[in-house]
Amino acid sequence: EDESEEEPKLKYERLSNGVTEILQKDAASCMTVHEKFLALGTHYGKVYLLDVQGNITQKFDVSPVKINQISLDESGEHMGVCSEDGKVQVFGLYSAEEFHETFDCPIKIVAVHPQFVRSHFKQFVTGGKKLLLYERGWMNRWKPSVLHEGEGNIRNVKWRGHLIAWANNMGVKILDMISKQRITNVPRDDISLRPDMYPCSLCWKDNLTLIIGWGNSVKICSVKERHASEMRDLPNRYVEIVFQFDTEFYISGLAPICDQLVILSYVKEISDKTAVECCARPRLDIVQPLPESCEEISSDALTVRGFQENECRDYHLEYSEGESLFYIISPRDVVVAKERDQDDHIDWLLEKKKYEEALMAAEISQKTIKKHKILDIGLAYVNHLVEKGEYDLAARKCQKILGKNTELWEFEVYKFKEIGQLKAISPYLPRRDPVLKPLIYEMVLHEFLESDYEGFATLIKEWPGDLYNNTIIVQAVVDHLKKDPQNRTLLRTLAELYTYDQRYGRALEIYLTLRHKDVFQLIHKHNLFSSIRDKIVLLMDFDSEKAVDMLLDNEDKISIDRVVEELENRPELQHVYLHKLFKRDHHKGQRYHEKQISLYAEYDRPNLLPFLRDSTHCPLEKALEICQQRNFVEETVYLLSRMGNSRSALKMIMEELQDVDKAIEFAKEQDDGELWEDLILYSIDKPPFITGLLNNIGTHVDPILLIHRIKEGMEIPNLRDSLVKILQDYNLQILLREGCKKILVADSLSLLKKMHRSQMKGVLVDEENICESCLSPILPSDASKSFNVVVFHCRHMFHKECIPVSNTVSPVQFCNICSAKHRGPGSAILEMKK
Repeated sequence: EDESEEEPKLKYERLSNGVTEILQKDAASCMTVHEKFLALGTHYGKVYLLDVQGNITQKFDVSPVKINQISLDESGEHMGVCSEDGKVQVFGLYSAEEFHETFDCPIKIVAVHPQFVRSHFKQFVTGGKKLLLYERGWMNRWKPSVLHEGEGNIRNVKWRGHLIAWANNMGVKILDMISKQRITNVPRDDISLRPDMYPCSLCWKDNLTLIIGWGNSVKICSVKERHASEMRDLPNRYVEIVFQFDTEFYISGLAPICDQLVILSYVKEISDKTAVECCARPRLDIVQPLPESCEEISSDALTVRGFQENECRDYHLEYSEGESLFYIISPRDVVVAKERDQDDHIDWLLEKKKYEEALMAAEISQKTIKKHKILDIGLAYVNHLVEKGEYDLAARKCQKILGKNTELWEFEVYKFKEIGQLKAISPYLPRRDPVLKPLIYEMVLHEFLESDYEGFATLIKEWPGDLYNNTIIVQAVVDHLKKDPQNRTLLRTLAELYTYDQRYGRALEIYLTLRHKDVFQLIHKHNLFSSIRDKIVLLMDFDSEKAVDMLLDNEDKISIDRVVEELENRPELQHVYLHKLFKRDHHKGQRYHEKQISLYAEYDRPNLLPFLRDSTHCPLEKALEICQQRNFVEETVYLLSRMGNSRSALKMIMEELQDVDKAIEFAKEQDDGELWEDLILYSIDKPPFITGLLNNIGTHVDPILLIHRIKEGMEIPNLRDSLVKILQDYNLQILLREGCKKILVADSLSLLKKMHRSQMKGVLVDEENICESCLSPILPSDASKSFNVVVFHCRHMFHKECIPVSNTVSPVQFCNICSAKHRGPGSAILEMKK
């Protein structure tokens, strides 16, 4: 079938069991559906009560001829039956209540009141040439009354609530049983069709909505209340046609489904062989009504028994509102259509090989589906993907579908092995909860080892080492290395396997041979410092920065002396190690500072001078000797100055470097008058040097000393600018001194005021204070007596009589304690009297 075919909305099955038995000998003429049972009428005048599976529960012999109509009330306790010979019966299925009447014409329809079970609703209508209403009155007698006549035979009646709709040869009428008024007349459209061959189909969607199908025309009518202002002599209700459209075929039956319609259609087609019009299979369509047309939702052609001999009037459509069941009745067959459930939807998806959608639908509806299992659908999906050759997708889906089922996992792995696709499933194998048998993982690893070393290495890195037997895999790798000893991928993988197996020494050897970045991580993680004592050179060659950091961080495990000893034959590496050690701590490697002088001079001259400056353990004579041998001027100058030979250092700057600025800077650092004198003497016959001196020495040496020594007539570049600068510098110095003086005076005044304020503050004297001389309480026990107390600003207190007599003529007294400690004037007296 076409892959784009839409999914059907309904599914079909034949009503079998007792129905099959009945229709082998008889033919169905009508059927009525109740939510509890079915009532089937036949051409031989029998009425059968059936369960929903078609089993016969009761049988009634009503007439020797065709049953035209069966009517049930809503309770299903009362039944009305009419037949072709004019008989009408209304009786209770579970009571003795019964009505019999025989008319002189065929009675086509009968309809009992929906609430017939209630005593005040004992009513039913019959239709032949007249529409008669029977009501039970006084003395349980049935009283007939004519509701309508004169427009031909009554062909169909449907009673819903208080409204009765019926069809005759002219059209459809609706009667309001409350007001006993007809409220509408809907004429039939195509009067050329024989009403007995193409009967009208009526169906109430609800208490106020009537669906009419006649010929190939469909009308949906709504019963509405008339506004009081429009009443006059009109009925209080009216009917409005809300939808109207035509169909392609003749209508045999109608039923509502949600806001859509189910239409049973009678079809005629032209035979290809004989070019004669013949009956085709009836159709069951679901359409969406629109104001002037309809949209077809689905359309199914039904294969019913004997459809070639049937006419439009032979088909009927009945439905069960509660369960959305639709019964297609034909003389030789009864077919049940029902809405497809989620199981049916999944069936259709599987049939169309839409496995992913089926799996998704099953997961969404897993609580409601009864027929299908998610696992079965998933396995079918995986098999389908494998058949299509989409091995990677199939393997990926296994992860979700198989979940924690180890048996199914192992089964699928063997299936992938059979088709040579173990590689496809390897990334998705479970590694934790659940874990498969080690054999499964080993089988996959062997597959990769035979054909893909990189893939094998990836799996070893990703898979935990406890998934498989490590010894077996190690042996397999060793065997392969015999064929290709230098294969870096295999060697790296073997090192990882040794790590899993805690054979760290072997792993370290391989990593160092490969110069692998993980070597330092391995050493740290597993504390392999004892294993690298004789491999320090290899580590330094691989990555000196990381190696040095690691060695210095773990001095307690590998001593500095051991490292220096190991690097004895590789002085460039020895320098890197000692340099970084010195940066961390200037004192730890002091015994190697003499050695470092030569190492810096050889491999790292830019850091030699900083080293000489920062080291306090460096032998200066040795350093000077090395620097002089290599003619390192800056370093030699520094060493000479540090050794106290500033004059030689200055001379070397002037002669070797010929850099007056550096010489001046050096003289400033030393701050030695004789050194300035030497600098002036050396520069006096060199005009560029004089210019440099004039520009820079103004704040250190009196410029007059230099200016007096300049020979008459000597040309000095930029002399004017230099003199101006000297004057500016001198002026600046004067300004600075005056500013400093002002600041000092202001500060002194501020401090004096502060001291004065603090000395003017009161001092608390209470019973806890004592005389510093006699050590008795400063206040007398009897407060009424007079007393003299002397309190100094230093907070020492004395009885006045306890203060020693001063030898000086000055009237000012001072605290003896503070005077003895040579304190200042803050100890002056503060006297209290009473």
